Amino acid sequence: MKKKHLIRILRIVMPSTALICTLVFVPWMLLRAWLAPLPDSVQEQLNDAIGYGLDGIIVYVDQAEKEPAFYSAGWKNRANQIPADPHALFKIASISKLYIAVATAQLVHDKRLNLDQTLAAYLPEFAERIEHADQITLRMMVQHRSGIPNYTDHPDYPWTNPYKSTQETYQLVLDQPADFQPNEKYSYSNTNYLLIGEILDRTLGYSHHQYIKNEILAPLELNNTYSLLREVEPDKVMSGYYVGYEPDIKGNDFIQPGGSMVATAEDVGIFLRALNDGSLLNEDEQAIYSSIYSYHHTGLLPGYQSIAKYHKDIDTVVIQFVNTSGGDKWTLSEIIYNRILKILKTKENS
Repeated sequence: MKKKHLIRILRIVMPSTALICTLVFVPWMLLRAWLAPLPDSVQEQLNDAIGYGLDGIIVYVDQAEKEPAFYSAGWKNRANQIPADPHALFKIASISKLYIAVATAQLVHDKRLNLDQTLAAYLPEFAERIEHADQITLRMMVQHRSGIPNYTDHPDYPWTNPYKSTQETYQLVLDQPADFQPNEKYSYSNTNYLLIGEILDRTLGYSHHQYIKNEILAPLELNNTYSLLREVEPDKVMSGYYVGYEPDIKGNDFIQPGGSMVATAEDVGIFLRALNDGSLLNEDEQAIYSSIYSYHHTGLLPGYQSIAKYHKDIDTVVIQFVNTSGGDKWTLSEIIYNRILKILKTKENS
Protein backbone atom coordinates (compact mmCIF):
# COMPACT_ATOMS: atom_id res chain seq x y z
CA MET A 1 0.00 0.00 0.00
CA LYS A 2 2.81 2.36 0.89
CA LYS A 3 4.47 1.81 -2.49
CA LYS A 4 1.23 2.50 -4.37
CA HIS A 5 0.68 5.62 -2.29
CA LEU A 6 4.19 6.85 -3.09
CA ILE A 7 3.65 6.28 -6.82
CA ARG A 8 0.37 8.21 -6.63
CA ILE A 9 2.10 11.14 -4.92
CA LEU A 10 4.93 11.16 -7.47
CA ARG A 11 2.42 11.22 -10.33
CA ILE A 12 0.95 14.38 -8.84
CA VAL A 13 4.15 16.05 -7.68
CA MET A 14 6.47 15.39 -10.64
CA PRO A 15 4.43 17.22 -13.32
CA SER A 16 4.04 20.17 -10.94
CA THR A 17 7.77 20.17 -10.25
CA ALA A 18 8.51 20.08 -13.97
CA LEU A 19 6.18 23.04 -14.54
CA ILE A 20 7.82 25.03 -11.72
CA CYS A 21 11.30 24.28 -13.14
CA THR A 22 10.15 25.41 -16.56
CA LEU A 23 8.84 28.67 -15.16
CA VAL A 24 11.94 29.28 -13.05
CA PHE A 25 14.52 28.47 -15.72
CA VAL A 26 12.70 29.68 -18.83
CA PRO A 27 14.93 32.08 -20.84
CA TRP A 28 12.73 35.12 -20.34
CA MET A 29 14.77 37.30 -22.69
CA LEU A 30 14.14 34.86 -25.54
CA LEU A 31 10.48 34.55 -24.65
CA ARG A 32 10.10 38.32 -24.59
CA ALA A 33 11.81 38.64 -27.99
CA TRP A 34 9.58 35.93 -29.44
CA LEU A 35 6.28 37.25 -28.02
CA ALA A 36 6.85 40.98 -28.53
CA PRO A 37 4.43 42.71 -30.92
CA LEU A 38 5.72 42.58 -34.47
CA PRO A 39 7.13 45.96 -35.59
CA ASP A 40 6.03 47.58 -38.83
CA SER A 41 9.48 47.57 -40.41
CA VAL A 42 12.68 45.58 -40.62
CA GLN A 43 14.66 48.54 -39.27
CA GLU A 44 12.45 48.73 -36.17
CA GLN A 45 13.04 45.02 -35.59
CA LEU A 46 16.79 45.49 -35.80
CA ASN A 47 16.64 48.39 -33.35
CA ASP A 48 14.68 46.20 -30.95
CA ALA A 49 17.19 43.35 -31.38
CA ILE A 50 19.97 45.48 -29.91
CA GLY A 51 17.92 45.79 -26.74
CA TYR A 52 18.19 42.02 -26.26
CA GLY A 53 21.96 42.08 -25.96
CA LEU A 54 23.20 41.91 -29.54
CA ASP A 55 26.15 44.22 -30.19
CA GLY A 56 25.48 44.74 -33.88
CA ILE A 57 23.31 43.36 -36.65
CA ILE A 58 23.24 43.66 -40.45
CA VAL A 59 20.41 42.54 -42.71
CA TYR A 60 20.27 42.47 -46.50
CA VAL A 61 16.95 41.88 -48.26
CA ASP A 62 16.62 41.15 -51.97
CA GLN A 63 12.97 40.94 -53.01
CA ALA A 64 12.06 40.21 -56.61
CA GLU A 65 11.40 43.32 -58.72
CA LYS A 66 12.57 45.60 -55.91
CA GLU A 67 15.84 47.34 -55.19
CA PRO A 68 17.86 45.49 -52.54
CA ALA A 69 17.45 46.91 -49.04
CA PHE A 70 20.22 47.35 -46.46
CA TYR A 71 19.65 47.55 -42.72
CA SER A 72 21.89 47.78 -39.65
CA ALA A 73 21.75 48.58 -35.95
CA GLY A 74 24.15 48.61 -33.03
CA TRP A 75 27.93 48.67 -33.32
CA LYS A 76 30.48 47.74 -35.93
CA ASN A 77 33.07 48.42 -33.23
CA ARG A 78 31.81 48.68 -29.66
CA ALA A 79 34.93 50.14 -28.05
CA ASN A 80 35.24 52.95 -30.59
CA GLN A 81 31.48 53.51 -30.83
CA ILE A 82 31.48 52.99 -34.61
CA PRO A 83 27.92 52.31 -35.80
CA ALA A 84 27.13 49.08 -37.64
CA ASP A 85 27.68 49.44 -41.38
CA PRO A 86 25.46 47.33 -43.68
CA HIS A 87 28.34 47.18 -46.18
CA ALA A 88 30.96 45.98 -43.70
CA LEU A 89 32.84 42.75 -44.26
CA PHE A 90 31.91 39.83 -42.02
CA LYS A 91 33.25 36.36 -41.26
CA ILE A 92 30.61 34.16 -42.89
CA ALA A 93 31.94 30.94 -41.32
CA SER A 94 30.21 27.80 -42.65
CA ILE A 95 28.32 29.66 -45.36
CA SER A 96 31.70 29.16 -47.07
CA LYS A 97 30.68 25.53 -47.63
CA LEU A 98 28.18 26.61 -50.28
CA TYR A 99 31.02 27.97 -52.43
CA ILE A 100 33.06 24.78 -52.02
CA ALA A 101 30.04 22.65 -52.88
CA VAL A 102 29.51 24.72 -56.05
CA ALA A 103 33.16 24.30 -57.04
CA THR A 104 32.84 20.55 -56.45
CA ALA A 105 29.75 20.34 -58.64
CA GLN A 106 31.50 22.22 -61.43
CA LEU A 107 34.56 19.96 -61.33
CA VAL A 108 32.38 16.85 -61.26
CA HIS A 109 30.59 18.16 -64.34
CA ASP A 110 33.96 18.68 -66.04
CA LYS A 111 34.94 15.05 -65.21
CA ARG A 112 37.81 16.23 -63.05
CA LEU A 113 36.21 14.82 -59.92
CA ASN A 114 34.08 11.74 -59.32
CA LEU A 115 31.51 11.81 -56.53
CA ASP A 116 31.85 8.05 -56.08
CA GLN A 117 35.62 8.02 -55.79
CA THR A 118 36.92 7.27 -52.30
CA LEU A 119 38.81 9.40 -49.83
CA ALA A 120 41.64 6.86 -49.87
CA ALA A 121 41.99 7.25 -53.64
CA TYR A 122 42.06 11.05 -53.48
CA LEU A 123 44.24 11.35 -50.36
CA PRO A 124 46.15 8.06 -50.05
CA GLU A 125 48.24 9.27 -47.10
CA PHE A 126 45.05 9.15 -45.00
CA ALA A 127 44.06 5.63 -46.10
CA GLU A 128 45.27 4.09 -42.84
CA ARG A 129 44.66 7.08 -40.62
CA ILE A 130 40.97 7.84 -41.24
CA GLU A 131 38.73 4.90 -40.49
CA HIS A 132 36.81 3.60 -43.54
CA ALA A 133 38.74 5.90 -45.89
CA ASP A 134 38.47 3.19 -48.56
CA GLN A 135 34.65 3.28 -48.29
CA ILE A 136 34.02 6.99 -47.77
CA THR A 137 33.24 8.73 -51.06
CA LEU A 138 33.47 12.36 -52.07
CA ARG A 139 29.67 12.42 -52.23
CA MET A 140 29.44 11.29 -48.59
CA MET A 141 31.85 14.01 -47.51
CA VAL A 142 29.97 16.76 -49.34
CA GLN A 143 26.71 15.53 -47.79
CA HIS A 144 28.12 15.07 -44.26
CA ARG A 145 27.47 11.34 -44.33
CA SER A 146 31.06 10.13 -43.96
CA GLY A 147 31.20 9.39 -40.24
CA ILE A 148 34.49 11.28 -39.95
CA PRO A 149 34.68 13.05 -36.54
CA ASN A 150 34.16 16.81 -36.49
CA TYR A 151 37.43 18.50 -35.53
CA THR A 152 35.64 21.45 -33.92
CA ASP A 153 34.01 19.05 -31.45
CA HIS A 154 37.41 17.95 -30.16
CA PRO A 155 38.05 19.25 -26.62
CA ASP A 156 41.52 20.44 -27.65
CA TYR A 157 40.38 22.59 -30.58
CA PRO A 158 41.96 26.02 -29.94
CA TRP A 159 39.07 28.43 -30.45
CA THR A 160 40.97 31.35 -28.90
CA ASN A 161 44.13 30.80 -30.96
CA PRO A 162 43.13 29.00 -34.19
CA TYR A 163 45.56 26.72 -35.97
CA LYS A 164 47.71 28.39 -38.60
CA SER A 165 47.75 25.37 -40.92
CA THR A 166 45.38 22.61 -41.95
CA GLN A 167 48.05 20.05 -41.04
CA GLU A 168 47.70 21.01 -37.39
CA THR A 169 43.95 20.57 -37.61
CA TYR A 170 44.25 17.05 -39.03
CA GLN A 171 45.90 15.88 -35.82
CA LEU A 172 42.55 16.16 -34.02
CA VAL A 173 40.90 13.52 -36.23
CA LEU A 174 43.63 11.22 -37.56
CA ASP A 175 43.69 7.74 -36.01
CA GLN A 176 40.37 8.41 -34.27
CA PRO A 177 37.42 5.99 -34.46
CA ALA A 178 34.65 6.88 -36.89
CA ASP A 179 31.43 8.28 -35.48
CA PHE A 180 29.46 5.78 -37.59
CA GLN A 181 29.68 3.59 -40.68
CA PRO A 182 29.96 5.49 -44.00
CA ASN A 183 26.59 6.66 -45.34
CA GLU A 184 24.77 5.30 -42.29
CA LYS A 185 23.35 8.71 -41.39
CA TYR A 186 23.82 12.49 -41.61
CA SER A 187 26.09 14.22 -39.09
CA TYR A 188 27.54 17.65 -39.74
CA SER A 189 31.34 17.58 -39.67
CA ASN A 190 33.66 20.41 -40.59
CA THR A 191 36.36 17.80 -41.23
CA ASN A 192 34.57 16.79 -44.43
CA TYR A 193 35.16 20.19 -45.99
CA LEU A 194 38.69 20.41 -44.63
CA LEU A 195 39.40 17.26 -46.67
CA ILE A 196 37.40 18.42 -49.70
CA GLY A 197 39.50 21.60 -49.78
CA GLU A 198 42.60 19.40 -49.95
CA ILE A 199 41.07 17.25 -52.71
CA LEU A 200 40.18 20.35 -54.73
CA ASP A 201 43.70 21.76 -54.39
CA ARG A 202 45.31 18.55 -55.63
CA THR A 203 42.86 18.09 -58.47
CA LEU A 204 43.30 21.67 -59.67
CA GLY A 205 47.02 21.88 -59.10
CA TYR A 206 46.48 25.22 -57.35
CA SER A 207 44.42 26.64 -54.49
CA HIS A 208 40.67 26.10 -54.58
CA HIS A 209 40.44 29.66 -53.22
CA GLN A 210 41.75 30.91 -56.55
CA TYR A 211 39.31 28.66 -58.42
CA ILE A 212 36.38 30.04 -56.43
CA LYS A 213 37.56 33.56 -57.18
CA ASN A 214 37.92 32.91 -60.91
CA GLU A 215 34.90 30.70 -61.57
CA ILE A 216 32.32 31.81 -59.01
CA LEU A 217 33.08 35.27 -57.67
CA ALA A 218 34.38 36.96 -60.83
CA PRO A 219 31.43 36.02 -63.10
CA LEU A 220 29.03 37.44 -60.49
CA GLU A 221 31.26 40.51 -59.93
CA LEU A 222 31.51 39.75 -56.23
CA ASN A 223 34.36 42.08 -55.42
CA ASN A 224 33.69 42.08 -51.68
CA THR A 225 34.12 38.36 -51.05
CA TYR A 226 37.43 36.92 -49.87
CA SER A 227 38.68 33.45 -49.02
CA LEU A 228 40.70 34.47 -45.97
CA LEU A 229 40.68 37.19 -43.33
CA ARG A 230 44.32 38.03 -44.10
CA GLU A 231 43.29 39.23 -47.58
CA VAL A 232 41.33 42.24 -46.28
CA GLU A 233 41.97 45.43 -44.35
CA PRO A 234 41.02 44.78 -40.69
CA ASP A 235 39.16 48.08 -40.37
CA LYS A 236 36.69 46.95 -43.05
CA VAL A 237 35.65 43.90 -41.02
CA MET A 238 32.89 44.09 -38.43
CA SER A 239 34.18 43.45 -34.91
CA GLY A 240 33.16 40.26 -33.13
CA TYR A 241 32.16 39.75 -29.50
CA TYR A 242 31.53 36.81 -27.20
CA VAL A 243 29.14 37.01 -24.26
CA GLY A 244 31.04 37.56 -21.02
CA TYR A 245 34.32 38.45 -22.79
CA GLU A 246 34.98 42.14 -23.32
CA PRO A 247 37.72 42.31 -26.02
CA ASP A 248 37.08 42.38 -29.76
CA ILE A 249 37.92 38.91 -31.18
CA LYS A 250 37.96 39.96 -34.83
CA GLY A 251 41.63 39.02 -35.16
CA ASN A 252 41.06 35.28 -34.64
CA ASP A 253 41.82 33.90 -38.11
CA PHE A 254 40.06 30.64 -39.02
CA ILE A 255 41.73 29.39 -42.19
CA GLN A 256 40.19 25.94 -42.57
CA PRO A 257 38.27 25.33 -45.84
CA GLY A 258 34.54 25.56 -45.37
CA GLY A 259 34.73 28.21 -42.69
CA SER A 260 37.29 30.81 -43.71
CA MET A 261 35.52 33.25 -46.02
CA VAL A 262 34.82 36.94 -45.44
CA ALA A 263 32.15 38.88 -47.36
CA THR A 264 29.56 41.61 -47.28
CA ALA A 265 25.89 40.72 -46.80
CA GLU A 266 25.19 42.03 -50.30
CA ASP A 267 27.78 39.76 -51.91
CA VAL A 268 26.42 36.73 -50.07
CA GLY A 269 22.91 37.72 -51.14
CA ILE A 270 23.88 38.06 -54.81
CA PHE A 271 25.62 34.68 -54.71
CA LEU A 272 22.65 33.00 -53.02
CA ARG A 273 20.19 34.47 -55.52
CA ALA A 274 22.31 33.23 -58.44
CA LEU A 275 22.66 29.78 -56.87
CA ASN A 276 18.92 29.47 -56.39
CA ASP A 277 17.67 30.96 -59.66
CA GLY A 278 20.00 28.92 -61.87
CA SER A 279 22.08 31.79 -63.20
CA LEU A 280 25.30 30.65 -61.51
CA LEU A 281 25.42 27.09 -62.83
CA ASN A 282 24.38 25.61 -66.16
CA GLU A 283 21.56 23.06 -66.21
CA ASP A 284 23.78 20.00 -65.86
CA GLU A 285 25.90 21.56 -63.11
CA GLN A 286 22.71 22.57 -61.30
CA ALA A 287 21.46 18.98 -61.41
CA ILE A 288 24.70 17.76 -59.86
CA TYR A 289 24.63 20.44 -57.19
CA SER A 290 21.01 19.67 -56.32
CA SER A 291 21.94 16.05 -55.75
CA ILE A 292 24.67 16.82 -53.24
CA TYR A 293 24.06 19.96 -51.20
CA SER A 294 21.73 22.56 -49.77
CA TYR A 295 20.69 25.93 -51.22
CA HIS A 296 20.98 27.82 -47.93
CA HIS A 297 23.31 27.84 -44.95
CA THR A 298 24.13 29.29 -41.57
CA GLY A 299 27.48 30.14 -40.06
CA LEU A 300 28.87 30.32 -36.54
CA LEU A 301 32.28 31.36 -35.25
CA PRO A 302 33.22 33.04 -31.95
CA GLY A 303 31.85 36.57 -32.36
CA TYR A 304 30.06 35.89 -35.65
CA GLN A 305 26.65 34.43 -36.51
CA SER A 306 25.20 34.39 -40.01
CA ILE A 307 22.06 33.16 -41.76
CA ALA A 308 21.71 33.05 -45.56
CA LYS A 309 18.43 31.82 -47.03
CA TYR A 310 16.29 32.15 -50.13
CA HIS A 311 12.53 32.06 -49.51
CA LYS A 312 10.81 30.80 -52.62
CA ASP A 313 7.27 31.61 -51.47
CA ILE A 314 8.04 35.34 -51.56
CA ASP A 315 10.99 35.15 -53.99
CA THR A 316 13.24 36.84 -51.45
CA VAL A 317 16.81 36.43 -50.23
CA VAL A 318 17.42 37.43 -46.62
CA ILE A 319 20.95 37.60 -45.20
CA GLN A 320 21.50 38.32 -41.51
CA PHE A 321 24.82 38.96 -39.76
CA VAL A 322 25.11 39.27 -35.95
CA ASN A 323 28.46 40.06 -34.31
CA THR A 324 27.67 38.59 -30.89
CA SER A 325 27.86 34.90 -29.99
CA GLY A 326 27.74 32.72 -26.88
CA GLY A 327 25.01 32.09 -24.34
CA ASP A 328 21.56 32.19 -25.92
CA LYS A 329 22.55 34.53 -28.73
CA TRP A 330 22.21 31.94 -31.52
CA THR A 331 18.61 31.21 -30.54
CA LEU A 332 17.95 34.94 -30.26
CA SER A 333 19.45 35.47 -33.71
CA GLU A 334 17.08 32.87 -35.17
CA ILE A 335 14.10 34.50 -33.45
CA ILE A 336 15.01 37.88 -34.91
CA TYR A 337 15.50 36.38 -38.37
CA ASN A 338 12.09 34.70 -38.28
CA ARG A 339 10.44 37.91 -37.14
CA ILE A 340 12.06 39.80 -40.02
CA LEU A 341 10.68 37.17 -42.37
CA LYS A 342 7.19 37.64 -40.89
CA ILE A 343 7.43 41.39 -41.45
CA LEU A 344 8.38 40.86 -45.10
CA LYS A 345 5.58 38.36 -45.65
CA THR A 346 3.06 40.66 -43.97
CA LYS A 347 4.06 43.49 -46.29
CA GLU A 348 3.97 41.12 -49.28
CA ASN A 349 0.39 40.14 -48.47
CA SER A 350 -0.88 43.60 -47.55
